[in-house]
Formats: sequence, structure tokens, C-alpha cells
Amino acid sequence: MSKRQRNSPFDLSGLTIDAKLREAVSSWLEWLSHNKSASEHTVTAYEIDLRHFLQFVSKHLGDEVTIANLAELNLRDFRSWLATRMSEKFTATSTARAMSVVRGFFRYLEKQGGFENPAIFHVRTPKLAKSLPKALAEDQAMSSLDSVGENHKDEWVQLRDVAILTLIYGCGLRISEALNLHPSDMKPNAISLTIKGKGNKERMVPVLPQIHTAIEQYKKLCPYNLAKDEPLFRGLRGKQLQPAIFQKEIRYLRASLGLPDSATPHAFRHSFATHLLASGGDLRTIQELLGHADLSTTQRYTKVDHERLLSAYQKAHPRA
Repeated sequence: MSKRQRNSPFDLSGLTIDAKLREAVSSWLEWLSHNKSASEHTVTAYEIDLRHFLQFVSKHLGDEVTIANLAELNLRDFRSWLATRMSEKFTATSTARAMSVVRGFFRYLEKQGGFENPAIFHVRTPKLAKSLPKALAEDQAMSSLDSVGENHKDEWVQLRDVAILTLIYGCGLRISEALNLHPSDMKPNAISLTIKGKGNKERMVPVLPQIHTAIEQYKKLCPYNLAKDEPLFRGLRGKQLQPAIFQKEIRYLRASLGLPDSATPHAFRHSFATHLLASGGDLRTIQELLGHADLSTTQRYTKVDHERLLSAYQKAHPRA
């Protein structure tokens, strides 16, 4: 998306703010665009959020807003702003973003010198509802394993993508964990694999024979020398495969199979957990396999499975 042209004016009309604050707002928006390489869409969204905040402050104080006024705002003032947004039916996600925008602007003013307001950093951001994992149906997962990589003319690349998706779905790996594997990590016919996850925490996951088969088929046709302590999965030029390349492949897979937009690489990890739970796996075991530090993170899958069962009941039961 195109960036705003340098020195182009921002539309700050309708704001009851003094000239110095108006100049600071314009300067910050320009800084976001050119120094932080923010897209025009992002800058516009930030401008809207900051405008709403400054309009509130103007009404709240009953006067023209100055930088000095902003420095004097206290916790009660910020909470009044949040209450106003709630009364105007803004979502918690939208308000959390707006809070981040205002904090960013205040940090910018601090860096310019002569401004300080620690109160903004003590305001509690609205609590966001945790989204439930979106797992694929079992037949969708199987179809994906059969079809991934079909758009590639090089067979070794197709086999590479099959091996990666088989690892993610078969072992519950994060995409980063799969792409950071070395050939030495995959002992021939080993029944388990040691994974280094978040915070360098290690966990052991079982490896099905199908996973070994998929990886060996890829290794056999890969045109690059796969030294034991170098990346297992390579891009077309031989360097370590980047997540964005595989994510692009999954987008193509979604389109070809008619899968929902929620079918991302991470969704296959969620599917691994959900399908295990549906088959009788216990939460503690799934927690260990996924590398979740907190059982409450894993417990979200019980709700996913409950909703799946309820949906099936409502579709099939004659009295539902």
C-alpha cells in the first residue's frame, strides 16, 4: 500500500487543540509513516483513534487541548475516556488498540522532551476474550495432507511441504519448531522426537511411521546436501525455508480445497490437539505434547470439542 507523501497535510480539522499540539500530532503521524514504515491504512487508523481521544479530552475539560493538558491527565480522566468508548459501543479489541495508540503518542511526546505522564501506563487495558482454536475437521486435515504442495512443479518441493504439514499435524508442532529441525533431530525409525519450544523448553513428542516416511521421501529427492546440523527444510535456493513461504502454500491449499480462512499452519496444530481429545486423549498428556506451560491454555480444547459434539447432536438428533 502506498505511503503518504512527505510533508503532506493530515486532516486534523474539527479538533479543538492548540497549534503546538496540532503540529505534534502531524509530526507523529509523519514519523509513523516514514520512520516506522507504517502503511497508509495503519496511519489513518491511528489518526482516527487519536482524534477520538483528543475530542474526548476537549469535551472533558471544556476547553482547547494543549500538550500541557495531556501531561496533567490522571487515571480518572483516562478511565472516563474508556467508559465513554464503552457507552459508544466500541469493541474491547478496538479500545485496546486505541489505548495502544494514545500510549504511543505519549511516548513520542516524551522523546521530544518536556513531556511526561506516567498515568497512561497504569491504565488497565480492556480484557480481550480469548479466541477459541479453530480446528479442521478430520477429513479436511486428511485431504490437506494428500493435496499440499500440488502446485509445485518440482517434486522435491511438494514432498517437502507434505513432510512439514505431516509434522505439524502429526506431532502438534508450531511452524517455527518444524522449520528449525535439523536432520540429526530425526533419528531413523525413532518413536519420539525432542522439540525445543518457547523459552527453549524441551518436550518429547511421539513420531508416527508415516512422519518418518514423509521426511525420508523428501530427503531422498532434495537436491541440497542436508548436513546433520543444518536446516532440514530448504527453500528453492537451498537456504532454510522461511515460514512465509509455507504459509503461502497453505493459502493456496485453502483455495484449492475450499477450506475456511482459519485453516492456517497453526490450525493444523490445533487440529492435532482437538482430534486427540475427541479420540479420548487426556488433557495433561495433550498439554505436554503441545508444550503448554499452563493447563488452562490446553483446556480451551475441551470447549472446542464440546461445541463440535453439540453441533453434531443438533444436526443429527431428531428432537434437536
